Amino acid sequence: QVQLVESGGGLVQPGGSLRLSCTASGFTSSIYVMSWYRQAPGKERELVASITPAGGSTNQLDSVKGRFTISRDNAKNTVYLQMNTLKPEDTAVYYCNARLGKVTDFWGQGTQVTVSS
Repeated sequence: QVQLVESGGGLVQPGGSLRLSCTASGFTSSIYVMSWYRQAPGKERELVASITPAGGSTNQLDSVKGRFTISRDNAKNTVYLQMNTLKPEDTAVYYCNARLGKVTDFWGQGTQVTVSS
């Protein structure tokens, strides 16, 4: 069974940090582009960052540049999102995505990140 499982979310104060993890099973995740998306209440899902099989990464949102870092460990079938200096506007459900080409596209169930004092 193809599966992506996110973990590491929670409640943190503004300025705090979290590291999200996404572990893949049932497919060869090392050849997929892996991404983190997020969706806040009442807003559309948006791409946060992506990382290629070779490890090249981009932050898609100007609002997270300098604060969020995506990385992957292909040997562990895991992708990470290190989130520092968290802000209330970062509050969202964060989803892991694996994509190969234009058709194959897997999603995790999401993990809640809440930034509040």
